[in-house]
Amino acid sequence: QVQLVESGGGLVQAGGSLRLSCAASSRTFIMAWFRQAPGKEREFVASCRWISGNTTFADSVKGRFTISRDNAKNTMYLQMNSLKPEDTAVYYCAAYDGPIPAPSIAMKRGYWGQGSQVTVSS
Repeated sequence: QVQLVESGGGLVQAGGSLRLSCAASSRTFIMAWFRQAPGKEREFVASCRWISGNTTFADSVKGRFTISRDNAKNTMYLQMNSLKPEDTAVYYCAAYDGPIPAPSIAMKRGYWGQGSQVTVSS
């Protein structure tokens, strides 16, 4: 089973930036990020395919968040810029051995990190 270790969360003021890291024990087909705020459902944030580098972003973060990867370290990074209070949530990275047709299905499958708290103050 693939193990994922997350880091990089923290407290930042609105308009600031944070970078989340997700290190995997082995290579998978695709890596994704989800987030869950208190009292809210978990939602899709972004994804990236290891081989092609193709990325997908939720509309709520498009233009503010970017993804980069380090193939040698099996690590992907989620760069979060222009953070807003509504970005406050626990962020989870996930990995999959193959393509997933929809985020609703992806949330029920795959390998998951432990979660990292991101808090954005107003």
